[in-house]
Amino acid sequence: MTPTDDTVACDEPDLVRILDADGTYAPSPAAEPYLDLVEKLADTDLEQFYRDMVVVRAFDQQATTLQRQGQLALWPPSFGQEAAQVGSARAARPQDHLFPSYREHVVCTIRGVDPIDIIRLMRGMTHGGWDPYDPKNGNTHIYTLVLGSHTLHATGLGMGLAFDGKSGTGDVDRDEAVMVYYGDGASSQGDVHEAMVFAASYQTPEVFFLQNNQWAISVPVSTQARVPLAQRGAGYGIPSIQLDGNDVLASYAVTRRALDEARAGEGPRAIEAVTYRMGAHTTSDDPTKYRTSDEEASWARRDPIARMRAYLRGRGASDSFFAEVDAAAAAGAEDVRERTRALGAIPVSTMFDHVYSEPHPLVEREQAWLAEYEASFEEGAR
Repeated sequence: MTPTDDTVACDEPDLVRILDADGTYAPSPAAEPYLDLVEKLADTDLEQFYRDMVVVRAFDQQATTLQRQGQLALWPPSFGQEAAQVGSARAARPQDHLFPSYREHVVCTIRGVDPIDIIRLMRGMTHGGWDPYDPKNGNTHIYTLVLGSHTLHATGLGMGLAFDGKSGTGDVDRDEAVMVYYGDGASSQGDVHEAMVFAASYQTPEVFFLQNNQWAISVPVSTQARVPLAQRGAGYGIPSIQLDGNDVLASYAVTRRALDEARAGEGPRAIEAVTYRMGAHTTSDDPTKYRTSDEEASWARRDPIARMRAYLRGRGASDSFFAEVDAAAAAGAEDVRERTRALGAIPVSTMFDHVYSEPHPLVEREQAWLAEYEASFEEGAR
């Protein structure tokens, strides 16, 4: 199976899919156990899923433009992965703890993180971006650029929840769970496998959410694994489910069930969301060097937003609804642009802050040297 094959991990018999690529409601056999959760969704829930995806794509495109204009050091696009992220994030309960990797922009904003805090991080103005302990950020932990390392953090927190009796009590409004996001490339990291070992051993209330976007930068998933990545979790005795990551309803239903089971004390769960990174790995990457236009076109036909839009239209959603969502997305993107440009220059002092917990003479000498060096220029220090 080659990485340009239209059937790459998308026609597996055990794949959970509820919406076909054209937006038709056509559950796969594997989706049957989850349909009760979909049937409970109100029209307002379905419309919120669509709104989330459209708004974050506009934000994502704006951030990419800002990076090209020199306003950001780097930007990791989430273009194409909106359904996997929106469905899973909306499936979590307020008390759950979420560990994103570094492109889960809509996961963060759904939980309450201000998008400008993500911008500040990618601009180099902060080492973390936001305070995960501030209630307004919805138990959302900071981005992790070191691939896979945060799966250990998530498992450690999950162990703590189990030890402290914060899961498995039967109180759905109090019991807590952990969900950690990572990609197909990170799934090959040793940290991920160590996290799964401890999660299985200690039966943590945890969901491993793998977004298989087909490419670990320039390495195709077919090189990384000879079997579906969901089988890696199963190898540790963790119940694992593979879903269509471009189907927001499948992502929601499977994740909701997995989190409920983990929170109830049934141990960890693993999800492989089969999706596609339509954009570059980051703005420093050129995907035309390693994948074909035919491959990109085949995945564009499965676009998660177009799929959900067609489904909502079939249910009677009005033109005014779609127009309002588009207007809100454009306004949100413009707001981010204006606030980004208002951030100003990055203070030089930030490179010296928090290097050590206490004042250090070496850092002080380096800071003094830099100040003297910059003052030596005709225009003076910045």
